Amino acid sequence: MWLFFAFLIVPLIEITLFIQIGGAIGLGWTLFTVVLTAILGTWLVRSQGLAVMQQLRGSLSQMRDPTEALVHGAMILFSGALLLTPGFFTDAVGFALLVPGLRRAMFQALRSRIHIHSAAQTHPQDDIIDADYTDLGPRDAPSGWTKH
Repeated sequence: MWLFFAFLIVPLIEITLFIQIGGAIGLGWTLFTVVLTAILGTWLVRSQGLAVMQQLRGSLSQMRDPTEALVHGAMILFSGALLLTPGFFTDAVGFALLVPGLRRAMFQALRSRIHIHSAAQTHPQDDIIDADYTDLGPRDAPSGWTKH
């Protein structure tokens, strides 16, 4: 139900802001601002996305929990979608999601509400499996498992 209200309320907020800001600064400056925020937002999303990818690679290569980097990446992706959507409200929310401190605070709030249980699985390197085998040699006839 909240998603319905989001799809109803957000466009109403955007229309109101377009009318108010467009009336104050004019149509040309309003359109210029919308295009400029899309370009600036795309650049910021790209640069922060690359930084988060490096963090994710580092976490995976060092066998650390990649959850935080994945959540930051998802927030940056969502931010990019908001910044490419024309509007002042979506741009404000999109730029807010690009602030690392805010993302960290949101991640901590999410983490405090979600309880994750994990089990560590170990693979001893010195396990020895003893087995015997018989070499059947090459076979001329099909095995029956495949059709020829």
